[in-house]
Amino acid sequence: MKSLMKFAMGAIVVLSLAALPASGIAALQKGAKAPDFTLTAAQGGKEFSLSLKQTLRGGPVVLYFFPAAFTAGCTVEAHLFAEASDDFNRQGARVIGVTAGNIDRVAEFSKSECRDKFAVAADPGAKIAAKYDSTMQRPDGTMLSNRTSYVIAPDGTILLSYTDPKPQAHIEKTMAAVRAWNARRR
Repeated sequence: MKSLMKFAMGAIVVLSLAALPASGIAALQKGAKAPDFTLTAAQGGKEFSLSLKQTLRGGPVVLYFFPAAFTAGCTVEAHLFAEASDDFNRQGARVIGVTAGNIDRVAEFSKSECRDKFAVAADPGAKIAAKYDSTMQRPDGTMLSNRTSYVIAPDGTILLSYTDPKPQAHIEKTMAAVRAWNARRR
């Protein structure tokens, strides 16, 4: 009986850990098709309708989901993507941020924290984040975007999926995936 209880407790711990988002792993994996979407977005404070399908016509897309505008980690991540956006553009890639949190402040966030460098889209109710298996739930039940980055090829194939609550590695990982995609094309 004692060993059965020990086994059951161990199984519960393992299953509980399996339910947590793992660092470096996103639910939609490399090789999957990226779900198309159209969302209201802003760049430089100006709102517009953003379509993933149309954006992919110009080259690969770095699509990153973040929990909420104007929070510490999300602000750091926006600054890092803004600093790297010219490098992404030189590689033929376009950066798009998507959030289900603070959606009423996306235009302001695109201007101040994204420094007018890339579009940020509002995802009410985390519906698009759910299609990308990139959601997390607050204790009050509200769904938010999880910090997950994807690199998507022009044909809609996911080249990279990466989940990590810390924002710093997202830029490095996505840039490496864009560069690798470009190297394969040569």
